[in-house]
Amino acid sequence: MASIDRHVLRKHLLTGQVIPAMPLALDEARVWSPRHQRALVRYYLEAGAGGLAVGVHSTQFEIRDPDHALFEPVLEFCSREIESHLSDSIDFVKIAGICGTTEQAEREARFASNHGYHAGLLSLGAMRGADDDALILHCRRIAEIIPLIGFYLQPSIGGRSYGYRFWRKFSEIENVVAIKIAPFNRYATLDVVRAVADSGRADIALYTGNDDNIIHDLLTPFPFGDSPIRIKGGLLGQWAIGTKRATALLEKIKNASEEASVSSGDASAWAERNAALTDLNSAIFDPANNFVGCLSGINEMLRRDGLLPSRRCLEPSENLSAGQAEELDRVSAAYPEWLDTDFIRENIERWLAG
Repeated sequence: MASIDRHVLRKHLLTGQVIPAMPLALDEARVWSPRHQRALVRYYLEAGAGGLAVGVHSTQFEIRDPDHALFEPVLEFCSREIESHLSDSIDFVKIAGICGTTEQAEREARFASNHGYHAGLLSLGAMRGADDDALILHCRRIAEIIPLIGFYLQPSIGGRSYGYRFWRKFSEIENVVAIKIAPFNRYATLDVVRAVADSGRADIALYTGNDDNIIHDLLTPFPFGDSPIRIKGGLLGQWAIGTKRATALLEKIKNASEEASVSSGDASAWAERNAALTDLNSAIFDPANNFVGCLSGINEMLRRDGLLPSRRCLEPSENLSAGQAEELDRVSAAYPEWLDTDFIRENIERWLAG
């Protein structure tokens, strides 16, 4: 399954998928552990994910630093591992995170394409000072190399604000297949959805990256265009945890979205689920400390289940915030329905085997 026809790729994304953002497996000495990276890949595949994003924020942007030089090894390793477990008949999208100014982004896009990745999630963080026209030119250059997924990353962790005008122009790029909407901001989220609706591009799949409002994003019929437009799935750091539960959740949401009407009782139940999932996410992502413990929070949850050897990050100063471990204890006890603890326990030895 080294390549996916463009039509098949679009159809797969528009169907709506659970796509985890891959964490980086480091031991206590901050040395990469291929064994645990393999276990993570196997977990996501068997949990029912419809894709995997590698080299993104959850994989740690520092993998690109020359001192670590892990971007190429990790992407190549994950691609090979996915290929070894999936047949050509199974739909699964491999997404590579792409960063940097145009020269670096082109180099990363070529590497990803040459190693079996089907699309590139394009971060524009390195070009925060560029105007819209320069950014669109940059995006067009990368789209000539690999199908593109736009990325609205929240400013708190390296993004910047992009308005309706940018996303309207971005939607005109032919090789755009999806947009991950992750500003953690309702106004900004509406800008993206309205821009895509106004472009008439029904072949661009919208994916939530708003880990703080997952269920509402997926349930909402946005009132733009000739008919309501919907966010189809999620490409989420939150879904690196509890992935099997997430696949079940997405199927329930798809079924609910097909109903002609939703009773007040159903709406109240969905709102309660959204609040619970957001509370779980608050402990993991550490918004109380401006997301400082976000990556460590994801890693710690996976470490507790044995999927990672440590919660370490490449940046030594990056760790759980004060009180965050206790918050993780609290939400783990409060919301076991969002976690895959039993599923992981039953399979962890097999996933860790060579």
